[in-house]
Amino acid sequence: MGRVLKALLEKRKRTRLHFTLIDPDKTTPPEAATIAKSAADAGSDAILVGGSLGVLEPRLSEVVRASKEASSLPVILFPSNVNGLTAEADAVLFMYLLNSIDPYYLSGAQLQGAPLVLRMGLEPIPTAYIIVGHGGAAGYVGAARPVPYERPDIAAAYALAGAMMGARIVYLEAGSGAPRPVPPEAVSLARSLIDRAGLDTMVAVGGGVKNPEAACALGRAGADILVTGTLVEEDPSSLPEVVDTFKSC
Repeated sequence: MGRVLKALLEKRKRTRLHFTLIDPDKTTPPEAATIAKSAADAGSDAILVGGSLGVLEPRLSEVVRASKEASSLPVILFPSNVNGLTAEADAVLFMYLLNSIDPYYLSGAQLQGAPLVLRMGLEPIPTAYIIVGHGGAAGYVGAARPVPYERPDIAAAYALAGAMMGARIVYLEAGSGAPRPVPPEAVSLARSLIDRAGLDTMVAVGGGVKNPEAACALGRAGADILVTGTLVEEDPSSLPEVVDTFKSC
């Protein structure tokens, strides 16, 4: 187990975790530094850097460096493809998109990315990625069949499958700017099934969380990690309350 994942798991024993997502296509390095500092001050536990479109060097590396210089939080890559990798980061969510109908996102990108991750010295964090409901750009680009909001049982079954295949994080994603988040029922059932299987896998959820009430509902449902990105882009002042509510409600 790598240093970053080990630290996150230790922290999770005490509190739920929050990750702030920075999109390098929409964020300049100075803006990334400001967001990273604000995230650290708000109680976030890691910075994710990634996006579905327009990720390009050298901007990606510059955004990662700026984020690391502005805070002591680990910077974890959240790549949609192999162009989302840089040696400047601490770790990478090494993902497979479980409900994609394109084999590339199940094994092709991983085949291409694995040697690069090794060469760059990045810590891989095995992650099962599941698109729910709206899906956003991630669902469209990843050729996913989004799980309907009204079928939490399907989302939970995907999460259990990911955990059984060795994922340390199962990530239920509604998509950036989604009109509503992943249903708490899906999170609750996923957490229950993973626990019944005796697997040490964290449940992450992101997309569509616009207020503390939504964050609280997901935390109470059993989410270990909340990821927010659009929120900090549109209303940075709301981040501390969302983070605090998710962790404490």
